[in-house]
Amino acid sequence: MSTVDWTAWRQQAGEPETEGLRERKKRLTRQRLSDTATEMFMERGFDAVRVAEIAEVCGVSEKTVFNYFPTKESLVLDLGESTMDALRVALADPARSPVEAVLRILSGELRGMTSWIAGQDDPVEAAAKIKRFGSLTRSTPSLRAYHRDMTDRLVAVAAEVLAERTRMSPDAPEPQIAATALLGLWSIQFQSLRKHLDGARSPEQVHKAVTADVRRAATLIDTGLAAFDGLTKPTRSAATPRP
Repeated sequence: MSTVDWTAWRQQAGEPETEGLRERKKRLTRQRLSDTATEMFMERGFDAVRVAEIAEVCGVSEKTVFNYFPTKESLVLDLGESTMDALRVALADPARSPVEAVLRILSGELRGMTSWIAGQDDPVEAAAKIKRFGSLTRSTPSLRAYHRDMTDRLVAVAAEVLAERTRMSPDAPEPQIAATALLGLWSIQFQSLRKHLDGARSPEQVHKAVTADVRRAATLIDTGLAAFDGLTKPTRSAATPRP
């Protein structure tokens, strides 16, 4: 099964409207630790950097780093949890087919990444940096293993929610294959990003090209997933998702 590449973009979270001072401090500390670790890993390689060095640069203890991130790998591969939360909510919505739900999540992630590139002083260098980031994780065995583990967790969550929609067991073949197919769309999106982030296309052109690739893949699996979702209600085609 293809793994999900969570490292092709790292959109910075905005300040929540109801965030208190304590929560803001924790969020900024977490962001600084992750950003610092990412820069050090990209410069020297993942295995060449110790967590103690990251802590020293950020002016905190090594224990503090692990209070925010349970493993060294999670310092840079920290988007899986937010995607898991998004899947739980989106796939549980009976008004949307599973494919529509996933396409909305993917579209939001893609828009965040291309918007970030467009907002940089040098969009070409920003795109190249994202590609270097992806190369780092794909070339590091421990990060690849972390990808696989996170993908397995996401498939399990998706299968659980899909099973609830159809009153089936999460380990039944139908929700399992449906969840696996849906998670595969993340691999399609990031493979397409690696292809189209070539420095010649504008961020908007990249967005359109990647979206087209993802929709082609979604259309291919939509027939089977429409039959699955039909166990509860008819669905629309993935080619025309609800806005």
